[in-house]
Amino acid sequence: MKQEQEDASPDIIEVAPGILRLQLPIDFTGLGHVNTYAMEDDRGFALVDPGLPGEASWNALGIRLAAASIPLHRVHTVVITHSHPDHFGGAGLLAQESGAEILASDRFRTFFDPDDLDDRELQAADDIDPEENPIPRLRFDRPSPWGGSTIGPPPKERAQMLANRTEMFRWFKPPRPSLRVADLDHVNLGGRDWVGLFTPGHTDDHLCLYDEEGGVLLAGDQVLPTITPHISGLIPNDPLRQYIESLDRLAALPHVTCVLPAHGHPFGNLPGRTGEIKVHHDDRLDKLRAICNELGWASVVDISHRLFAERSWGSMAEAETYAHLERLRVIGEAEVREDVGVLFYRV
Repeated sequence: MKQEQEDASPDIIEVAPGILRLQLPIDFTGLGHVNTYAMEDDRGFALVDPGLPGEASWNALGIRLAAASIPLHRVHTVVITHSHPDHFGGAGLLAQESGAEILASDRFRTFFDPDDLDDRELQAADDIDPEENPIPRLRFDRPSPWGGSTIGPPPKERAQMLANRTEMFRWFKPPRPSLRVADLDHVNLGGRDWVGLFTPGHTDDHLCLYDEEGGVLLAGDQVLPTITPHISGLIPNDPLRQYIESLDRLAALPHVTCVLPAHGHPFGNLPGRTGEIKVHHDDRLDKLRAICNELGWASVVDISHRLFAERSWGSMAEAETYAHLERLRVIGEAEVREDVGVLFYRV
């Protein structure tokens, strides 16, 4: 079993001086937990990535906070590393109940951002009080850049969310950041001076926080210890290149001795791990070259079915396949054509 798949531990562990790890349970894209980090300073605590929305996750967070002797009223800042629900899902409710501010990248966006309602294809329902549930009905179907697919939860999970939306919004509050961190901005949390680092590729709003003096990197999902993070095909302009450049930027940071990932265990040797991830993507590009040579012109969906095992088929596999095909196209090793809104590639 990979580290990131392990069930959440109830143990509260100090993973760096003044930084506690509280693991919350999740069942999300094969992961078993998310690491919520708590940092104390003279104002109280900052919490990083407070898990999925929902009653079970909220209750687990409460149990962990009690075990760590952190009362809700002492939480002054909720940090979100990026716009995936296992990271931002609990942030809005936590901020509401504690009075905390929400800190995220200046590029942070979700389907629930009130400034992006039109772009994010949201509808309000007539039968639910909008004051109680600000965004009660979601339309998840969004055309993908490669055509013939949509991005969103799997059909079963999507149906459950829509059927139970009233219950969902008891436990989910759309996160509205009041503190926006741009690349190289400084922020003081937990008595440490953190530098915000914009690291696109996994998402287009991914934020890492780096404490050079303490040698600590809050890595989010950018670098994980035993699995390779998903590359988003929804980011324009060669997302795989952007992700690799983000890896190289992190690998070049001086004095990093402790990497705190959002899943799995803390680790050192950041350049070694980023190098392993880069090798993985080189291997995947080689596999794509062989598959495309065999298939000739083929859609992203068909190519993804050759690149990934059947259990992984779906929008995430297609997105990652598309990101790698775009890398081959940009470097002149692949051609693309469009037919009725669907992209076909060949090498």
